[in-house]
Amino acid sequence: MEKYVHDIVIVGAGLAGLRAAVAAAEFGEKLDIAVISKLHPIRSHSVCAQGGTAAVMREKDSFDLHAWDTVKGADFLADQDVVEFFVRQAPKEIVKMEHWGCPWSRTPDGKIDQRPFGGHTYPRACFAADMTGFHEMHALYGKAITYDNVRFYDEWFATSLIVEDNSAVGLTAIELKTGEIHVFQAKSVIMATGGHERIYEFTTFSHTTTGDGMAMAYRAGAPLMDMEFVQFHPTGLVPSGVLITEGARGEGGYLINVNGERFLKRYAPEKMELAPRDVISRAEQTEILEGRAFTSPYGPYIALDLRHLGEEKINERLPLIRDVAIKLGGVDPVKEPIPIRPAAHYSMGGIKANIKTETPIRGLYAAGECSCLSVHGANRLGTNSTAECLVFGAVAGEEAAKHATSTSFHEFSQEKVLAEEKRVFDGILGSEGSERVPQLRDEMRRLMNTKVWIFRKGDDLESALKEVRELEKRFKNIKVEDKGRAFNTGFTAALQLDFMLDLAEVTIMCALARTESRGAHSRLDYPKRDDEKWLVHTLAYYTAEGPRLEYVPVTITKWQPTARKY
Repeated sequence: MEKYVHDIVIVGAGLAGLRAAVAAAEFGEKLDIAVISKLHPIRSHSVCAQGGTAAVMREKDSFDLHAWDTVKGADFLADQDVVEFFVRQAPKEIVKMEHWGCPWSRTPDGKIDQRPFGGHTYPRACFAADMTGFHEMHALYGKAITYDNVRFYDEWFATSLIVEDNSAVGLTAIELKTGEIHVFQAKSVIMATGGHERIYEFTTFSHTTTGDGMAMAYRAGAPLMDMEFVQFHPTGLVPSGVLITEGARGEGGYLINVNGERFLKRYAPEKMELAPRDVISRAEQTEILEGRAFTSPYGPYIALDLRHLGEEKINERLPLIRDVAIKLGGVDPVKEPIPIRPAAHYSMGGIKANIKTETPIRGLYAAGECSCLSVHGANRLGTNSTAECLVFGAVAGEEAAKHATSTSFHEFSQEKVLAEEKRVFDGILGSEGSERVPQLRDEMRRLMNTKVWIFRKGDDLESALKEVRELEKRFKNIKVEDKGRAFNTGFTAALQLDFMLDLAEVTIMCALARTESRGAHSRLDYPKRDDEKWLVHTLAYYTAEGPRLEYVPVTITKWQPTARKY
């Protein structure tokens, strides 16, 4: 087993990971920085971000207004000190991205253009047509590879975090090309591995985004925070689930039911299609459940109508959406509506981290969707996620660099490394049971889709918890057919499912415990928000028997909870 030694190891090469690498490299040219990714960075899920990145860029807008929109959108569960810092830093990141080559769309007078987005009272979504994440990623990757002290480990799969005396001292990772496991020693580790919505069947998520960093940190002793809050995006393309950007509604698109009615007038009369995502997803699901949806071989759906925008505007502002709708949905949005329905899209929860991205484990930092700071509370506003990746990716890189320059390398127990090697190769690859990974994975995803979806009930959640724990038991009896090590996709899928089952269990248990409805967590048996009891963050700690839950207060600076109406 080979050992690699770096001052800082970043796991994940999406927006947050790349931004962290750039920030760390700029902090100190003598720092040795590694970026580990299970695929090439430009294939990271961040390239799928379409609609824009939120930032205050105009005189009519303000930091307080952006912060208020975010706090209200979060159903008052966001930590307001973090939100205030976030909104002030976001415009600086937009300018840096501009300098690094991101081709922002422009107004006729040459300014960076901004479009409206759900829950925002001012058009503050900076965008690059409808391929914002794609262009941001190319700009950041182009910047990151200019530094001599940043080394990329592409197509490496991180399997465990090594912690000694509550300090992160390294991790284990498999080189997918050879299938061999190696150890990385580090002074600072940054998790930037994205969310976990692949635990659901109908999702906008790339197949590779399986919450690995969340699970590794959780197993190593870091708590996961607010995992019950899963965002369902209103416009997942039917049947694939591929994202149809909220920017389509920001440009003026309508949502209609089978009667041709813009039904949001009943649910969010002031904001209509620009209400927050949790509001619109519940409205769509209600239309479907009450029989006002279109029917198809792939199930009921709602229609996103862009026809009135005209071909010229669609081609200029939404070219990718037109292409995706034609190739994957079989419809041309210039001529007919796009079939959509809510899809699992984003995790408001993640590894608990503070405003400096520090986790409760010394030397471990978390940024982007795998973290919970908490900017988004119970519901994220569109375009705040890419902004969060940039803002807190930069913070994580700088803070990890400070820590790495002020501490020395810690030795770690070889027993932990050998135990991980045994777990991975004997326990998973070497298992000779009768269960198959694809079948278990499909059962988990169907379970989450039916019992832990937009509308939740206590008895469904209790049933889901029992079922996912049964799946965990069955996982111990799997068999990976291919026993080879090089580029073994079946082996990788088994490792990912192992992580996802943990995360599904945490999500269900946190949802079962929270007996209220707030933001994206909607309990039919507890339909009201309960600030007296539940204005708190959920913390889930790993134990052998399952998650142990604790609660901590929400940080409120300016805005007391009020009724949330749109």
